[in-house]
Amino acid sequence: MKLLVSPINSEEAIIASIGGADIVDVKNPKEGSLGANFPWVIREVKAVVNGRQPISATIGDFNYKPGTAALAALGAAVAGADYIKVGLYDIQTESQALELLTKITRAVKDYNPLKKVVASGYSDYKRINSISPLLLPAVAAEAGVDVVMVDTGVKDRKSTFEFMDEKELKEFTDLAHSYGLENAIAGSLKFEDIPLLERIGPDIIGVRGMVCGGDRSTSIRQELVEKLVAECQA
Repeated sequence: MKLLVSPINSEEAIIASIGGADIVDVKNPKEGSLGANFPWVIREVKAVVNGRQPISATIGDFNYKPGTAALAALGAAVAGADYIKVGLYDIQTESQALELLTKITRAVKDYNPLKKVVASGYSDYKRINSISPLLLPAVAAEAGVDVVMVDTGVKDRKSTFEFMDEKELKEFTDLAHSYGLENAIAGSLKFEDIPLLERIGPDIIGVRGMVCGGDRSTSIRQELVEKLVAECQA
């Protein structure tokens, strides 16, 4: 499993990079689960990581605004992100998801076809009135997306595993792979979840709170990144 760590600034990005994360993911927790950070922060993180890892950037928890999302995605790509990640927060139908993701993918791939688009659903989709993650792989593949992800929409320290069980997350992973997509699992994951994640077999796990000592509002700690890297590689 690759490890994606989500810093909020260049100082944390250095810690995540030196600690051995596989992907450094720029986000802004003040604006939600997949809250967008500023273009200059993405550029600063790109500069300090200096090619050691690819850079990911979130563009927000999006409702049905394909034009706004496409512009945001292009902005993240221009700022230097290698992975551009969008959350389908208030997307309630497959047709809405398809249009949103198709427009985002076009905006990114027209600029640089090597950049990757990540579409995130939410394990707690029922409480935020959004599309089920299990519908996402088929739609994402049709839209030309590269990676599908599941995260928690509400950050109240409830884990993805409180909303989707091992069987459902394994189905999500297998569906993604059947469509030729990579997949990622995130959402208040804990160190004790690693054996379960290994059974499920995602390509990527995404964390912030785990490497902040359990509180995502505090800072990333290098020793916890190193510990998680070691466990993912074991």
